[in-house]
Amino acid sequence: MKKISFNRPFLTGKEKQYLEKAVANGMISGNGEYTKMCHSKLVEMTGCKKALLTTSCTDALEMAAILIDINPGDEVIIPSFTFVSTANAFILRGAKVVFVDSRTDHPGMDESAVEALVTEKTKAIVCVHYAGVACDMQVIMEIAKRRNLFVVEDAAQAIDSYYTWPDGRKQALGSIGNMGTLSFHETKNIQCGEGGALLINDEQFCKRAEIIWEKGTNRAAFWRGEIDKYGWVDIGSSFLPSELSAAFLFAQLEQSEEIQRERIRIWDSYDNALAPLIDKGMITKPHIPAYATNNAHMYYLVCKTPEERASLISYLKERDIHAVFHYLSLHSSPYFHKQHDGRKLVMSDSFSDRLVRLPLHMHMSEEDVDHVIATIIKFYS
Repeated sequence: MKKISFNRPFLTGKEKQYLEKAVANGMISGNGEYTKMCHSKLVEMTGCKKALLTTSCTDALEMAAILIDINPGDEVIIPSFTFVSTANAFILRGAKVVFVDSRTDHPGMDESAVEALVTEKTKAIVCVHYAGVACDMQVIMEIAKRRNLFVVEDAAQAIDSYYTWPDGRKQALGSIGNMGTLSFHETKNIQCGEGGALLINDEQFCKRAEIIWEKGTNRAAFWRGEIDKYGWVDIGSSFLPSELSAAFLFAQLEQSEEIQRERIRIWDSYDNALAPLIDKGMITKPHIPAYATNNAHMYYLVCKTPEERASLISYLKERDIHAVFHYLSLHSSPYFHKQHDGRKLVMSDSFSDRLVRLPLHMHMSEEDVDHVIATIIKFYS
């Protein structure tokens, strides 16, 4: 049996063609033809007001922190069970990060615990749609409106995933808060090696976002012929990616529906075949709330103990199957634990200790998926 990797980047077949065309166009720095095509496609897919490609989701989050004018002393509420970029983007601006625990039924943030953490210094809520599964955005947006807070959606894992409002209307994740961010890292459903995007949903941020994106200059307006020269008008950085990244990404975005169908097929195979173990209470599977959709970004199991997880990962590895654990709680990290206010974030630590992610990528055959399933069942038998 061949080795089954945790992740293997998928190519649609058009990437090389578009890369060659980008080179032939004579402009491979950022904000060229393919960048604009990606922007249009992302606006179409998400319904946001403006999309800007970035070199990473981390950069998109840093742009969001600048746009909402995070300053030293401001507080930002963030889940502890997330990647470090979610917190770093705001800490770099001088914010005090206040971590919220995970839900009992899902690693995402416990929406019911958010409002109690709001103080007069709170400026924003950063909700992370873990595994592409929506936070309860009605709850988050109501708190933000009531307490006059910004909402930034870290939708790194959530492309092509939606929140369903009580009236049945579906809205793309990343398009609900003031801003949203996407990741196109090679482990994501749609990827270009390294990449991201900032989705802007609040009109007041559109013009300034483009300036920050272009190193604090109004160069984009100059290239459109709106001004006769450009200069330094705000803070910013080199957030935009090259045309090569954009060309690669556009090939992926074009095939997003096909990619999603295949990922969902694999996800469903896991979910259906492992149901007997789940029904017996031996393991816990991903929970998809009624208000959320599933974009099949990941399939994970929650073991009963850390020791069981370690044994399962080792057992799979011995049989050439690469499964991994995920985030370590940020509130107890070497960098932050002395700054944390001492609250016990029981569920975040619990998911850190017990969650295991299974291989899920477009190169997996039915036989590969069946082998992973059979090996897990054998472990638990």
